[in-house]
Amino acid sequence: MASRLGLVGCFIVIVALVVKGSSAANYTVGDALTWTTPPGGEIAYRTWARSKTFNIGDVIMFNWTGMHDVAEVTKENYDSCTDTAIGSIQTTSPANFTLTSNATRYFICTISSHCEIGQKVTIGIGSDFWNSASSLKYGALSAVLSTIAISFLTFF
Repeated sequence: MASRLGLVGCFIVIVALVVKGSSAANYTVGDALTWTTPPGGEIAYRTWARSKTFNIGDVIMFNWTGMHDVAEVTKENYDSCTDTAIGSIQTTSPANFTLTSNATRYFICTISSHCEIGQKVTIGIGSDFWNSASSLKYGALSAVLSTIAISFLTFF
């Protein structure tokens, strides 16, 4: 019985490690582009964000030189480039934002027409934000692990 509990404990630890993944990460918005008026328009930051998997606890850093700022806004204000911020407009670089919930976050530059020409980014939490098929991977993994656990427990 004690060895059975030990094996179950090891199984739980392995599952926790697989599901948890890694610790918080720091991201510089735009990587080498940094936070600026993008040469190709809004697609630059959209492509950058889609290449990342953001998680709760990650820090998003806006780093710029010149005349820029960053404001977190609602989806409606993001779509219309309205500079009514949630909280205060950050005017000093770097400006850091910690992701504390599963909520989608929207950021814009409020200087002149910078938002209209593409200086805005959407930050979605989790790998399934941009690709709903990813959630199927986790569902399938969960089903396989559950089946293994049940089989394991009924065998012993």
